[in-house]
Amino acid sequence: MNFILLLPIIWAGIGLSMDAFSLAILYGTVGLTRHKAILLSLIVGIFHFFMPLLGYYFGKTLLTLISINSSVLIGIIFVIISIQMFLSLTKDEEVMPLTSLTSFLIFAFTVSIDSFSIGIGLSTLNSSIYLSSLVFAVLSAFFTLVGLTLGKKLSKIFGNISILIGSIILLLLGVYYFFT
Repeated sequence: MNFILLLPIIWAGIGLSMDAFSLAILYGTVGLTRHKAILLSLIVGIFHFFMPLLGYYFGKTLLTLISINSSVLIGIIFVIISIQMFLSLTKDEEVMPLTSLTSFLIFAFTVSIDSFSIGIGLSTLNSSIYLSSLVFAVLSAFFTLVGLTLGKKLSKIFGNISILIGSIILLLLGVYYFFT
């Protein structure tokens, strides 16, 4: 695959990873062990691999029922997710204790639900969903681990900046797809 064609997928993966990154910074302040930080990062990566796949196949089914311009649909999805991320900046995050596998799974599901929507959008493109999902998984696991590590050292303000950056990236991608 041409790197230029992969670039929007990488940017989308970075944008999607910002939720996990910002929450990981917050949870990093509670001092998870290195083993738990790695486990949580891997679980987040796994969710970011499978959620777009589920969205992709749901989107393929949906597209057989309705007719819509594929670029417009993915643009709409990116813009909606961007707005949701931006609006989340005004909310105070409650920290759920990460003490069990169940809490890790809930954390991973929460930060990867946006990937489901992106999968719906990707069902309209002629790109490899498996490669896209792999990129999302690797980036989200990486950003989660970095966020957990930095959380021990940085304030909550940096987490809000990362959400804003992710929101802007997804908004720009949405506008890009509107005009392609």
